[in-house]
Amino acid sequence: MIELCNVSHRFGERTVLDHLNLTLTEKRIAVVGGNGSGKSTFARLLNALVVPTEGQVLVDGLDTRREAKAVRRKVGFVFQDPDAQIVMPLVEEDIAFGLKNLKLPKDAIAAKVDAVLDRYRLAHLRHQHTHTLSGGEKQLLALSSVLVMAPDYIVLDEPTTLLDLRNKRMMLRVLAELDQCTVVISHDLDMLGGFDRVLVMHEGRIVADGPPAETISAYIRMMD
Repeated sequence: MIELCNVSHRFGERTVLDHLNLTLTEKRIAVVGGNGSGKSTFARLLNALVVPTEGQVLVDGLDTRREAKAVRRKVGFVFQDPDAQIVMPLVEEDIAFGLKNLKLPKDAIAAKVDAVLDRYRLAHLRHQHTHTLSGGEKQLLALSSVLVMAPDYIVLDEPTTLLDLRNKRMMLRVLAELDQCTVVISHDLDMLGGFDRVLVMHEGRIVADGPPAETISAYIRMMD
């Protein structure tokens, strides 16, 4: 369970998030809103990339302000631009990177890397240089490098924005198969029909919260 308790965040004099109180328990949660509504800051709060100016964010009882390292083990984060998080020259090396930082035995790392490569259909690319991958392959690699760490929660910031239709459909299939609680920040309303809950953000506040059929309609009306 992720809890936001009276959370506000400011950049200088500008209030980006304004007194949010939320409990996130559903398996598939989406966050929508216009540019500047606070979505990306909200996403970064969930795994301690940002800590609130006021209030608390708790992940299974862990305070992101005091226990950031433990929170990041629980909450994986996938950036909108995969180039922002791909760090190694070869595909298999990038997937293994986080596991090596945990100082796991080599055979355990190899087994986990093999399993993720097979599950997400990247095995044929394992020795390929990451800079030569397509946009969809890079996004899938970025997600796989998070999933190999077996987080309890996954936060994705605009995972389909840079993808063509074919790769977008591939990413949506992968997201639908995830076992973890997943929070997706998105402008892509078409992908949200099967979600359990959609939050609509406006000027740092949650202005609608509920099942997709209700909240997406409210968001479209708000944007007219």
